[in-house]
Amino acid sequence: MDLFGKRVVAYILDFFVVSAFMWIISYFAYFFINYFNMFQIYHYFVFILPFLILAYFTILEKNIGATVGKRLMFIEVKSAVPRRGRLGRDYSITYSQALIRSLSKIYWFPIIIDVILGRIAGKTRLLDGITRTTVIEENTDVFFSRRNY
Repeated sequence: MDLFGKRVVAYILDFFVVSAFMWIISYFAYFFINYFNMFQIYHYFVFILPFLILAYFTILEKNIGATVGKRLMFIEVKSAVPRRGRLGRDYSITYSQALIRSLSKIYWFPIIIDVILGRIAGKTRLLDGITRTTVIEENTDVFFSRRNY
C-alpha cells in the first residue's frame, strides 16, 4: 500500500478512536448535564467534538509523532525543517505545527478540501506544506529521497 493509502486508512482508524472517546465522554456527561433527558447530550457534541479532535491529534502527533491510526499503519509525522537538539538534528514537530495540521480535521470533512488544495499545490495536504511537515514510514530518513548520490 502506498503512503497516501496508509494515511487514509490511518485517518479512518483515528475516526473510530475519537468516536470511542466521544462515546465515553457522552456516557459520563449524561449524568452531569441532564439526567432525565438522555438525548439532550447530543446537543453538546457540536461544541465538544472540535476540542476533542484538536486535542487528540495535536497531543499525540507532538508527543509520540503519530496518532493511534498512524501507529497501526507504521507511519509518523516529522518536521521537514530540523531543529538543533542536544543529540543532533531533531525532526519532531512542535505544538504549533501539530495544532495547525489538525485544523482541517475538525468535523472530519474539511480535510477533503485540504487534500484537494494540497494536491494542486504539489503536496499531499495543504496544511502539510504550510507547517512544513511530512508523513513518512517509520524508520525512514526524512530526506532520503532528496539526496543526490
